[in-house]
Amino acid sequence: MDLRQLECFLAVAEELHFGRAAERLNVVQPSVSQQIQRLERGLGVRLFDRTSRQVALTAAGMRLVPEARAIMSAVERAAAAVREDGGSVLRLGTADVLGERLDVLLELFGRRLPGGSVNLVQVSPRERLERVRSGALDAALIRSAAPVPGVRLRPLWEDRVVAAIPAAHRLAANARLRLRDLGGLPLRLVPREDNATFVDKIMASCRAAGFEPRLGPPFTGLQDTLVEIAFSDGSWTVLYEATGRIVSTRRIAVRPLDDPGLSVTTYLVTGENPGPAARALLDACAEEFTAPAAPVD
Repeated sequence: MDLRQLECFLAVAEELHFGRAAERLNVVQPSVSQQIQRLERGLGVRLFDRTSRQVALTAAGMRLVPEARAIMSAVERAAAAVREDGGSVLRLGTADVLGERLDVLLELFGRRLPGGSVNLVQVSPRERLERVRSGALDAALIRSAAPVPGVRLRPLWEDRVVAAIPAAHRLAANARLRLRDLGGLPLRLVPREDNATFVDKIMASCRAAGFEPRLGPPFTGLQDTLVEIAFSDGSWTVLYEATGRIVSTRRIAVRPLDDPGLSVTTYLVTGENPGPAARALLDACAEEFTAPAAPVD
């Protein structure tokens, strides 16, 4: 048994799909399959039941999951302990356009950990969660996170959701919109696998407003998607309010949505046993957000 085999095992156990596990690890699928086969041979047990349609953990595989996570976390802690100034470097996964809130948090972090430095990493919400769980990140800021094993979520603040539509569309004449106004237009969302909690929330809100959303092409990136919406006959997307405030093109109209419940929580995500840098950030959050909701396991 080696660490690479355990890393591949955990990726497959969490994805229950060899292809997605390979994509997450940035390797080809046969490499993941070979590592799993070697691990199974070394342990003398089957870890997965495989069919052409699905992958499932065996009883032995389910027993190995918590042990493998503990081993990988211990390895990462050991690496941080011997790394020069490792405890004073905050490896923080960030979301798009956090604005002055991020500046304030990092200033407070600096006061809590004098001499500390920050390494900001911007990857998808799913990847941020995975990296915190594996120990590759000390903490992450994530909107619309759902509880997952191996991490703790601390609610920080709420962001309203706004709509972005072509400025030339007749609906842009309204100062505010409701979701039902947009029901006839294609909706562009990020792929569900990248942010399932957010996508599910928007889809459920549309249904609560009385319509099944017509999904258009996926939201690929802020600039590209907004340009394509601006030159479309009529499509729309949803943005966090902080993001909407920085949209500068005159071809896009950003409008508040009056539907209830259209706000998204931003969470601080840490491991179950945060190191010094993550603890300093937790203290900074407690100082800035004096009455947060209870942490979510």
